[in-house]
Amino acid sequence: MTFLLETIRLGLSNLRLHMLRSFLTALGIIIGVSAVVTMVSIGEGSKQQALMQIERLGARNIIIRSQKPPQADQQGQSSQSFSTKYGLTRTDLRVIEEMFPHASAIVPLKELGSQVLRGEKRKTSQAYGTTPAMFEVAQLNIARGRYLTQADLDARAMVCVIGSEIAKEFLHLEDPIDSTLRIDEKTFKVIGVLSPIGLSGGAGAALVGRDLNLDVHIPMTTARATFGDLVVRSGSGSMQASEVEVAEIYVQSAGREDVLIDADIMRRMLTVRHPKMEDIGLIVPYELLEEARRQALTWTVTLSAIAGISLLVGGIGIMNIMLANVTERTREIGIRRSLGATRKHIVWQFLVETGVLSMIGGLVGIAVGIGGSLLIGWVVPRLHQVVFIRQFVPPDVSAPIQLTPWSMVVAFTVASLTGLIFGLYPAIKASKQDPIVALRHD
Repeated sequence: MTFLLETIRLGLSNLRLHMLRSFLTALGIIIGVSAVVTMVSIGEGSKQQALMQIERLGARNIIIRSQKPPQADQQGQSSQSFSTKYGLTRTDLRVIEEMFPHASAIVPLKELGSQVLRGEKRKTSQAYGTTPAMFEVAQLNIARGRYLTQADLDARAMVCVIGSEIAKEFLHLEDPIDSTLRIDEKTFKVIGVLSPIGLSGGAGAALVGRDLNLDVHIPMTTARATFGDLVVRSGSGSMQASEVEVAEIYVQSAGREDVLIDADIMRRMLTVRHPKMEDIGLIVPYELLEEARRQALTWTVTLSAIAGISLLVGGIGIMNIMLANVTERTREIGIRRSLGATRKHIVWQFLVETGVLSMIGGLVGIAVGIGGSLLIGWVVPRLHQVVFIRQFVPPDVSAPIQLTPWSMVVAFTVASLTGLIFGLYPAIKASKQDPIVALRHD
């Protein structure tokens, strides 16, 4: 123990004598460790955000969507006014209800209207007729008022529940509850406002094909009695009319273990009814969730490997400096050997120096990595406020950060081992110095 303490004291004394050189030697380790911590934090944050967005769609849900087939777009390019029929039908809905009696819920959505209006304000309609079960299946939350009820369906009530962005845009300075909105020429009373949904503008919005915060929900019975299947959209000198009986169908499986089986059956059934499935799309959040996890793992491993290269470079830097240190301290080694120090003592002296350097570098790198991660998470969302950068950065840009203790432990351990491994060769070389030759070294 006395030998070890004395060796550590001597090693620390030598490091203090050359503070700048010690810092530069450890700089590679500091950069490597901080790179590992920062990259893993960003990667883990992005992974968690993606997983949350996908889980927000419901891990037990299967979503079938009507989508415009490619042929319809080609027709639109050659004609200013056209009408096309595509997508899910009410017959498809009945078949699904018959084939999946074990499903927890089957919820249809019917697209309706061309515009949502209030006073002089107007917006392209994103209104849907649906049922009260949509609230649970889509995991919606109410910020004000209430959601649709069975009584609303039975009475074919002229009421609506609006998304948070619709409330902000049309009723920003008013109490939205009991206010009115128009969908085309029909007036609806607002009975509820949905809480903001995190899928807006991100990967989740791309999955469902729209920003859910702009939704307007009315009772399905009201939608069928008041609006037909034809939806007309006009703009920039052209008019498009589409006839879609059912815009979306949410099928909630009884359990997660049933989702993949139900999805496979659903695909086979829909392929029969809609060859090539050009006018419908199938979204299975559970499949996306598993794929996102696999991609996130690959991303984390890749980032860690890239950052690990920095640690390797840091280790090479330590070896180079320590080799130069051996040459510089040849006379000191000769004196210690002549006074009775063994090769083991010399090896331990140099290993202590490299070990201390790498461990201090690892601790400083962890601190720098944590600080850098938090700084990136704070700065990136505010880049849009900078005048010169605003045009290059989208307003909803973000850098989600998730600090992970395991990355810090792994980075510190690898840094310490890197220092010891790359310091071993200089230490052995120093111990093999001939004492007499070393004493004569100038």
